Amino acid sequence: MIRVVLADDQALVRAGFRALLDAQDDIDVVGEGADGHEAITLATRLTPDVVLMDIRMPGLDGLRATRRIANDPTLAAVRILILTTFDLDEY
Repeated sequence: MIRVVLADDQALVRAGFRALLDAQDDIDVVGEGADGHEAITLATRLTPDVVLMDIRMPGLDGLRATRRIANDPTLAAVRILILTTFDLDEY
């Protein structure tokens, strides 16, 4: 079973990803967060296999949250898939 945390500031986007992922027999969405702080908290508490991370979120954005998770040795096994709808090279 692949355990996934969703991190996106838009509840509708999270709901859409949850619906798609929950339809898979081998994927379990174990948590949802609306900003980078929540993503870090969920990753630390739940130790998922994957965090599906939005880049642009209020407060702590997905890039900074990704850095913090990636730099935490206790979360070394957590993989982060970053997504965005923005077509900007810097992202």
